[in-house]
Amino acid sequence: MPQDPMDFEWSYWIEWGREHILWLLAGHLLVSQVSRLLVEKYKPWCLMVYGMSACWLLLGIKGFALILLHATISFAVAQFQLSLLTWLCSLILLSTLRIPAVEEAKRKWYDTENEYYLLLFTVSVRCLFCTSFSLEYCWHGPAQKSSHSFVWMLAYVFYYPTFHNGPLMNFNEFSKQMRRQEAFSLKTNLSILIVGIIRIFFWWCLAELMIHLMYIHALYSSAPPLEAASYWALGGLALAQVLFFYVKYLVLYGVPALLLQMDGLKPPALPCCVSLMHSFTKMWRSFDVGLHRFLVR
Repeated sequence: MPQDPMDFEWSYWIEWGREHILWLLAGHLLVSQVSRLLVEKYKPWCLMVYGMSACWLLLGIKGFALILLHATISFAVAQFQLSLLTWLCSLILLSTLRIPAVEEAKRKWYDTENEYYLLLFTVSVRCLFCTSFSLEYCWHGPAQKSSHSFVWMLAYVFYYPTFHNGPLMNFNEFSKQMRRQEAFSLKTNLSILIVGIIRIFFWWCLAELMIHLMYIHALYSSAPPLEAASYWALGGLALAQVLFFYVKYLVLYGVPALLLQMDGLKPPALPCCVSLMHSFTKMWRSFDVGLHRFLVR
C-alpha cells in the first residue's frame, strides 16, 4: 500500500537513516563500547574523532570545514564573555544560511538537493550546540575555564548521535557526564540496547502504519475534503496529526537517546504524549525537554 508522501520530514530522515545514518550510528556504538571497555579515560576524544570522520564522510570536506568554522567563530566570540554577543553571533551565523549567493555556492558542493538539505539541517542544529557551549563559557568563572576548552567544544559539537537532528543536550550536562567514569557492564549495556531497539521498532511500525493508512498530511494539503468535513472530523484530523508528530519524534529522538544511554549519559526525556496535555501553551516544555532547558537557563 502506498504511503502518504506529504510528510517530508519523516520520509527524509527515514531515507537517510536507511542509507547512511543508521550505519554511522552503529559505528559510533562500536567505538563507544570499545573505548569504554579499554580506554575509558579517552572516550570523549575517541568519540570526537569518530564524529568528525562521520561528518567528513557524509557532508564532505567542505561541509566539515563549514561546521568547524562556525564552532571556531563561536568559541572566539565567547572569549568576550558577553551573553548578548554570543546570541548575536549565533543569529548572524544562522542568517548566512539564507544569503542567496552563499546558498548557491553551497548547493554546488553536492549532487542532490537532499545532500544540501542535510547540510542545512546539520548546521542549524550545530549552531544550537555552539550557542550552548558559548553561553556556558560566559557564565562560568575563570577557575572553570579549563573544562570549557576548544577541544571540549569540538567533542560536544561533533558528538555524532545528536549531530544531525538533536535532541539538544546542554554542554554542562554533557561534559560532566562524559567525564564521569563508571563501571562498564557488557551484560547491562546489552540488555539496555535490546530493550531500546524493541521499543523504537514498535514506535517505527506504529508511525509507518499511520502514514500508510491514514493519509493525514495528504488530506490537509487538499481543500475539497476539508471543506466537506464536519467540525468533528476536522478535530479528529488535527488530533491525528499531532499524535503522528509525537510518534515520529519518539523514533527520531529515541534512536539518539538510546545511544546516549549506551555511552553512559543521561539523555533528555523523550516527548510527552500530546493526548495527556490540556493546554498547548505548555507543550514545548515537555515535548522537547532539551531545548526547553537550554532556553530557560
